[in-house]
Amino acid sequence: MTRYVLFAALGIAALAAPFQVYPILLMTILCFVVFAASFNLLLGFAGLLCFGHAMFFGTAAYIAGWLLKNTAITIELAFLAATLAMAVLGYLVGLISARRGGIQFAMITFAIAQFIYFLLLRAPFTGGEDGMQGIPRSALFGVINVSSSFTLYYLILAITVLAIAAVYRIVHSPFGEVLRAIRDNEARVDSLGFNPVQFKILAITLSAGLAGLAGAMKATVFQIATLHDVSWHVSGTIIFMTLLGGLGTLAGPVVGAALVVVLHDYLAHFGEWALIIQGSVFLAVILFMRQGIVGAAKALYRRVVVRS
Repeated sequence: MTRYVLFAALGIAALAAPFQVYPILLMTILCFVVFAASFNLLLGFAGLLCFGHAMFFGTAAYIAGWLLKNTAITIELAFLAATLAMAVLGYLVGLISARRGGIQFAMITFAIAQFIYFLLLRAPFTGGEDGMQGIPRSALFGVINVSSSFTLYYLILAITVLAIAAVYRIVHSPFGEVLRAIRDNEARVDSLGFNPVQFKILAITLSAGLAGLAGAMKATVFQIATLHDVSWHVSGTIIFMTLLGGLGTLAGPVVGAALVVVLHDYLAHFGEWALIIQGSVFLAVILFMRQGIVGAAKALYRRVVVRS
């Protein structure tokens, strides 16, 4: 009952939020919630550190932006096309990297991400360092006008809820159980007759598709796609968000993404000091809450409420 009441309260707060908070800020949080959830699916549940995860996020932004600018495609089809394209890219990346683990997997994905970065830098349709600007917000299903940030927020909110529900279903399925087993003891999984490489490729494919969905949404929120979205800085930021919120938890990416985006927004006027403050927050979490904010909250709940 407590869980249902909490979900209901969160739902009401989410629906009422754009009346009190700038919708662009809210949509930025939602986009990074989906992005962080996609990364958490890899690192938190499969134990795969992808240090080039921004390649899916940024490339999808360009794909969705190009489709919306140069075709009569509706916004939901642009999201779907970008998601499927990144799932295909994730599958190809998985074929190359899934047979490795640890730092080798991280470096392989980083190298592929850098290659895609320079490919997009030279591609004529991306606008180079100026980025792809003026991305339109076409009507949802060709009927519902989502050109205003207020109405677009509810579309982004609905997609985010569905994406988080999909992640929940994945990690609580037999497939998710195998992923956790691979994370904990890959050799044991292999000895039981499963093929860990195939499961890791599928995990990378699903994660890349979700990251692509987040990138496509961000492109329509800001109506621009830039090389920054493909850079290693964004890959580092998403690692920061996931670890801060709580690795291997469903609520962790939500908390981590919200906290980092809000810190970026409210500390912007501090200039370079903002990085120092963010670094201090991250250091404090690593030292005193090694399981992240959500993990520490769960441990405290078990210690205080359950045992009492």
